[in-house]
Order: sequence, then C-alpha cells, then structure tokens
Amino acid sequence: MTKVKTQKPRIRVLLGDAASLGPGKIELIDAIERAGSISGAAKLMNMSYRRAWNLVDSINHDFTEEIIITIAGGKGGGGATVTKLGLEIIGRYRQLEAKALDSVQEELAQFGQYLAQKTSNSN
Repeated sequence: MTKVKTQKPRIRVLLGDAASLGPGKIELIDAIERAGSISGAAKLMNMSYRRAWNLVDSINHDFTEEIIITIAGGKGGGGATVTKLGLEIIGRYRQLEAKALDSVQEELAQFGQYLAQKTSNSN
C-alpha cells in the first residue's frame, strides 16, 4: 500500500525576537474553540494537558491581549474561551496559509516528483 501525503507549506510566523505562531499553536487555539476547554483540546490533539497549558500561556504572553481566557474549575467545572482577537488570528493565519499554498503549488508538485514513494505492508 502506498501512502502519499499532501504536499503543503508549513507556515511559521515569527513575531518579534522570541514569539512565533505556527500550525501547532493555531490548531490548539482552534481546538480550544471547539472543545471549550484546554483539557478537551489537548485530548482532541493527543497532547498532554501540561503541554497544552504551557502553549496557552506562551500564546497569551506573545500578544498584547489575551487570546485564550481560562475559567478556573470547581464544582461547575472550568473551561476556556477563545477571544475575538484569537478568532481573528486563526482566520488571518488560514488566509496566509491559503495564499502561500496557492503561490507554491507548482513548485510543490515538482518536489513531489523527487520524493521516494514509501510503502508499508499490512499483514
């Protein structure tokens, strides 16, 4: 069986000297929006809660406004909400991704010709 992965650029936006925003952080923000909590998002992404929490902390420190608002747990449970700015950042990143893909489609196809086709036997 031949597995062929879709070829697409992975965009990482460097913000200043230390901050970066890439597909992993965008996916986490999106997963928090869908799940309504950091733990739920971590489960969706097969990521440890600690890793997800550290990324949320990093994301919130990288911007002038909070991107993810957390609500402490307790009897009623906790949760997390993505702010309006967070939703805007997801949208802008997806636009950037789409533009990048459009502009390099031909080159990606050419690179694809050079890649070894890997096969796996499933018995």
